Amino acid sequence: MNDEQTVLDFFSAAENLPLALIAAEHLDKLRNQHNNHFWLALKTEVDRLLSKSELPWHCELTEDRNADDTLVGIHLEPSAPQQTFLRPFMEQQLMGSDYRIYYGLMWNSTPAPALKNLPSVLSLQMTLETEGFKQNDSFLAWQWSPWHPRRRDFLVRLSKSPDALMFEAMQPWLLLLEKRGELLAEANSALNQTPATAVISLAGLRSHIK
Repeated sequence: MNDEQTVLDFFSAAENLPLALIAAEHLDKLRNQHNNHFWLALKTEVDRLLSKSELPWHCELTEDRNADDTLVGIHLEPSAPQQTFLRPFMEQQLMGSDYRIYYGLMWNSTPAPALKNLPSVLSLQMTLETEGFKQNDSFLAWQWSPWHPRRRDFLVRLSKSPDALMFEAMQPWLLLLEKRGELLAEANSALNQTPATAVISLAGLRSHIK
């Protein structure tokens, strides 16, 4: 009998139920703390990259609206104020009894139909659709990642080799920005109804990654 089965058998005994419930409560809190740590560490890394790349964005944490002290992701906000824009995001979504990370481009607020039909916005959307991204009213483009941030294997990796996990988790998002940053800049410029003052270029961004 392996150690895991021994633990399960112990907590399955009726006389150990109170202890099992106490342990479960503490483990849920610990899992949430590690989950928050992941998003905080990821924001720190993104902040570092943005400061070196001089991109017109800053990174913000995304909080769970239904749970206090719970982080569920990060997103970028433009440095200059803008009423309607598309922002890169990475976030976890509850799927049944498990969480999974997805990423892409989301609207900061519900856009008017005319804005969604701007040529540069449609061009960006169609380009990402050909690359396998999905879309709906809130997201111009989104795609699942392979990471389940509250699973045991993910949390063990986070505790043992956090730098490697951060690097791996950021790759799909960075690839999206590197490949489609210029199209995103054009779309946001059109949404702002002002000429583009700068083109997002992530050339050399990877050189800043440790």
